[in-house]
Amino acid sequence: MKFIDGFWHLKNGVKPYYALQVVKVDQQTDGYELQVSTKPIRHRGDTLGGPVLTIKVHSPTEGVVGVKIDHFNHSEPIVNIPLFPNAKPISNVNLSKAGSDYTLSTAGLNAVITENPYTITFKSPKQILTSAGPKHQGVFDVPSQWTLSSASNSSCLATDIGSNPNPEPLPPIIRYINSELNLSPGELIYGFGEQFGSFVKNANIDGGTSSDQAYKCVPFYLTNRNYGVFINHPGEVEVEVGSEKVSRVGVSVAGSSLEYFIIYGETPLQILERYTRMTGRPPVLPSWTFGLWLSTSFLTSYSSETVSGFLQGMQDRDIPVRVFHLDCFWMKQYEWCSFTFDPDNFPDPKGYLSEIKRKFGVKICVWINPYISQLSPIFKEGIKGGYFIQRTDGTPWQWDLWQPGLAIVDFTNPKACEWYLAKLNALIDIGVDCFKVTERIPHASVKYFDGSDPMRMHNMYSIIYNELVFNLLRDRLGEGEAVLFARASFAGGQRFPVHWGGDCESTWEAMAEAMRGCLSLTLSGFAFASHDIGGFEGHPPPEIYQRWVAFGLFSSHSRLHGSSSYRVPWNYGEEAAKNMATLLEAKHSLMPYLYQLAIQSTETGHPMQRAMFLEFPEDRNTHYLDRQFMMGPSLLVAPVFVPQEEETEYYIPAGRWTNFWDHGRTVVGPIWIKERVALDEIPVWVRPGTLLLRGPPKTGRPDYDYGKDLRVELFDVAEGETLAKVPGGVVIRADRQNGKIKVTIIEGKASINSIFSVGAGGKERVVKVDSGATEVVCELV
Repeated sequence: MKFIDGFWHLKNGVKPYYALQVVKVDQQTDGYELQVSTKPIRHRGDTLGGPVLTIKVHSPTEGVVGVKIDHFNHSEPIVNIPLFPNAKPISNVNLSKAGSDYTLSTAGLNAVITENPYTITFKSPKQILTSAGPKHQGVFDVPSQWTLSSASNSSCLATDIGSNPNPEPLPPIIRYINSELNLSPGELIYGFGEQFGSFVKNANIDGGTSSDQAYKCVPFYLTNRNYGVFINHPGEVEVEVGSEKVSRVGVSVAGSSLEYFIIYGETPLQILERYTRMTGRPPVLPSWTFGLWLSTSFLTSYSSETVSGFLQGMQDRDIPVRVFHLDCFWMKQYEWCSFTFDPDNFPDPKGYLSEIKRKFGVKICVWINPYISQLSPIFKEGIKGGYFIQRTDGTPWQWDLWQPGLAIVDFTNPKACEWYLAKLNALIDIGVDCFKVTERIPHASVKYFDGSDPMRMHNMYSIIYNELVFNLLRDRLGEGEAVLFARASFAGGQRFPVHWGGDCESTWEAMAEAMRGCLSLTLSGFAFASHDIGGFEGHPPPEIYQRWVAFGLFSSHSRLHGSSSYRVPWNYGEEAAKNMATLLEAKHSLMPYLYQLAIQSTETGHPMQRAMFLEFPEDRNTHYLDRQFMMGPSLLVAPVFVPQEEETEYYIPAGRWTNFWDHGRTVVGPIWIKERVALDEIPVWVRPGTLLLRGPPKTGRPDYDYGKDLRVELFDVAEGETLAKVPGGVVIRADRQNGKIKVTIIEGKASINSIFSVGAGGKERVVKVDSGATEVVCELV
């Protein structure tokens, strides 16, 4: 929200009440509660009238300081972001007073409070991180005319006559709470969920795929200055990143309460650890989810003959599909959702799913959402049971944008949950293994069964819905077997993976958008990210398709999906199929490394796909890089975004890096590389000091015994010990001493097939390992 018209002048009619002076301090076990006046207090008469803000400065867990600003205190609002849902807070707080200043300290983070003027300065052991200076916090009364362009007021969900036929008039004045934090020179802002515009968010207004809206808005941002900020509010949060005042980040909400947390970390990854401790971490995903997903596409033919033909064609070309996805038209048109297979295309769905699962070894995913068409055979059940979100007049909310007269299931109603889950249970019974979930939820002139605030539910609905479906899959299929393919999400949604980037175009520009979306999402607490390989809208030229396939198969999750055209590779030439087979084989071979990264995501919240600055925060060249990434700590991936006749450009940080495909090629960084890349290649480089564990060739699937017949690859490992883990509790140690390397299985049961040692100039030594050996010594090259 912008309150000013130029730095020195407020917009017409805006009235501020700045937090100016601390008039009372109460010390509590985890921090301080302050009473802060909004006018100078010189004598008793100044205490009469005017807002007094209650501001609590506290530490909920180590390395984190929360600031909660309350104006009117009353009952707790219904629906909040769950905090510490699957990890316990770590108590670590020290309170002290020096003169008139109060200090809260926790794990290297200090919050220093001054009374008059009221300020809070956040410090690390090395520097001031940021601060809320004089007049940085306050209450603003805003004429409603200045709020008309907000997302909530300008959305079609508020302005479309079908969604909101009787809009309630805005009050003449709307009260906001606003808080600002300083931006230091050179400070960069990242995150805010899945954002497809500028990777660096300074002075940026951003949104969803190719537009100004987003599927996964997350009120969290990360800086290159060793801290992040989490705004603990599920409703509409407006953030001005240097766009109202160029040296401040302003956060505002309409209402009486605003809370944010400063999260300190010595590294960006530590900040994400602490943030995901607060908002949740993902479960361990099934290993089969890391294989290739193939979709029917959206508007195409879904007949059983088409599906079988695609799976057979992929099998014939040595491109094993691990998950087959049936998009919306698995159900009859106009009936979404009926949760019933279209009998014209699938007369015996249970038998057919059983057949293709047996013949092609696939898992089955189907598209669902909480929309129930008026023409669906189950619509009347929902009406009779009162299972739908209602308008404020008590009638079901309906509109025609997606399906005729669709209504939306109200998951705050326990009986509606039971009803909905019964439909999904029936699908699981006939062989469905996972669900693709999407939704868009109204917030204007609606009400929920449990009285939840619709503005707060607009974002939280996706969390409630995804959790419901995810938990059903877990309960039915077993721990470690649940997965979603979800479009919408919010803070904490990383607990119910996987998420993909929605409907992008089939262009170079859209492919770059997809990468920025992935990197922004994984900088916002999400461990996994996916996208529609080849783009969704349109039919990609063969060159773009092949480049996107390479990018997609080096993403955590890889799905071929389009709108009105198929994404099977032979539609783009048999050479495309051959190249896809090579890339998929490489991903399968990397599964001991990749799946261990997924397990670490559960343990630490670290993402698999990482913006370069996450791994190299001290290298300023990495801070703007948005067309390359690290897959975990060891592999640098630089997809190609230009036609083949042009040079691509990417950056290699310090050290001697080895080409993943050709170990004889090494480069010494820091260096920018400009080169033409063949259509069957993607630049992938291995970080110096890496002990990379790979599986045997030709497994034909991502899920296999990761401890069997390991290929151990050593890349310029340093003197002393280097460790790597294999899923299942296996630990491999490489000990370099006096020109020799000893490789040992020190924990767990595993077998090593071969050892590849890459040294200076790309010289490589290959050692075949005897069956049963748990320790091997080889000479350095």
